[in-house]
Amino acid sequence: MREKTIVLNGKDLTIDDLSKVAREGYKVEISEEGKNKLLQSRKLVFELADSNIPVYGFNTGVGWNKDKRVFKDFFQEYNTNLIRAHCVAVEPEASIEEVRAVMLTRLNTLLCGCTGIQPEVALMYGEMLNRNVTPVMPERGSVGEADIACLSHIGLTMLGEGDAYYNGVKMPAKEALERAGLNSVTLGPKDGLAIVSSNALAAGEGALVVKDVEDLLDIADIVYSLSLEGLNGNTSPLDPKTHEARPFPGQRYSAEKITKYLEGSYIWEPDWKKPVQDPLSFRGSAHVHGSVRDALEYVTKYLTIQMNSSDDNPCVILDERRMISCSNFEPTTWVLGFEMLGIALSHLSKVSCYRTIKLSTPDFTKLPRFLSPADNVICYGTIQKAFTSLDAEIRHLSNPSTSDFFSVAGDIEDHANNSPYVVQKTRKIVDNLRYILGIEMLHAAQAIDLRNDIHQGRGTKVAYETIREVIPFYDKDRNLTEDIRKAYELIKSNEILNRVREEMNKNN
Repeated sequence: MREKTIVLNGKDLTIDDLSKVAREGYKVEISEEGKNKLLQSRKLVFELADSNIPVYGFNTGVGWNKDKRVFKDFFQEYNTNLIRAHCVAVEPEASIEEVRAVMLTRLNTLLCGCTGIQPEVALMYGEMLNRNVTPVMPERGSVGEADIACLSHIGLTMLGEGDAYYNGVKMPAKEALERAGLNSVTLGPKDGLAIVSSNALAAGEGALVVKDVEDLLDIADIVYSLSLEGLNGNTSPLDPKTHEARPFPGQRYSAEKITKYLEGSYIWEPDWKKPVQDPLSFRGSAHVHGSVRDALEYVTKYLTIQMNSSDDNPCVILDERRMISCSNFEPTTWVLGFEMLGIALSHLSKVSCYRTIKLSTPDFTKLPRFLSPADNVICYGTIQKAFTSLDAEIRHLSNPSTSDFFSVAGDIEDHANNSPYVVQKTRKIVDNLRYILGIEMLHAAQAIDLRNDIHQGRGTKVAYETIREVIPFYDKDRNLTEDIRKAYELIKSNEILNRVREEMNKNN
């Protein structure tokens, strides 16, 4: 494998690999095995084109038009029109990173050989990725039972129609292809349906959300560790024996990470002034964070299967040389996982908000009200309105929406999941949490400063120093919107996370 190249075969694409292609510009290469499956599948499609066997979306229409025959002489015209007619999505546009994730997801599933797509069209996905041609794709309009309304815009770019980005600059798709040295495609039998009919939008965007949640959980553990130092809280809930007694893997993992971040901290020293136990938002943080980890494990497992299997209808069965109607575009299993993940993240949001409130309350910290350094400084007296309003958004975003659908296409399509929306609202939850954890982080750092001569843990010290490089001690009242923005950017950029990881990897 060449440097910064991901080899695709339809079987072992990981979420990390997808993130590298979508966000870091890694190239893609199609394995010989994948190419062979494309060729064999296409050969079977041509053989069936000469038969009189009706095959959905191949020599018949789609949806309510399934009873209409498409004759061989009209394959190109029909498939081209299918792309155009299915462009019914509405703004906002998916980001360039997200569209790249969507294209990679669809390319990998095409390599399973169950689609019958023209190999040249499948290869076009890879060429567009490698040459930085990214279709403009509105991300709303799919009910989630195959993302046809949105994915059709990728096909539109392949035809040289609509708009696209070339090296990040928006222009007509025809011009973008020309600048990249690519020719538009000519569609044949089943090509149009193969382009539009998959769950690649929800799956591609979902994979990036999963990657972001992985990082968010690690930063949440770090922020909690800082808050525990700021509170002068109890470490007994981190005792490994308690997690052996209740061996849920997520909480155990978080407790171990938090313990390592706090290695060498004053927090472990006996202090008879401490209460016997802290509020549940502190006492149960490893457990709540762990619950999100357990939900994420479910999503990762089933989303990875989605990314490495066919969701095509009809499905080409190469070893039996036939195409059969099916419902493999049904994504309920892993979409329900995102619903669960959103609810789990809402719990993480709540405990973070409550930890922040406790850090402003002298009864719990024995520090000044709102962590004010002086009587004439308001400090964090108003900021609670900001993070609790963000949590209210999360509370509503965590409500399930998979059951909110209509029967469409002449009552043929009477089940759906709204999977893109489920993923996109989870994405919004994650972004709100960056602000919420950032505000908690501000409080934790301020509380640590007010404790003066304490010594911090191995990981928390690095986190604290990274914060203070950007956001100074609150000594007099200032524009807190700027502090909130900086804290958000520190978390979103993974600057704190990367520095703490680097420290924790030393001598390991």
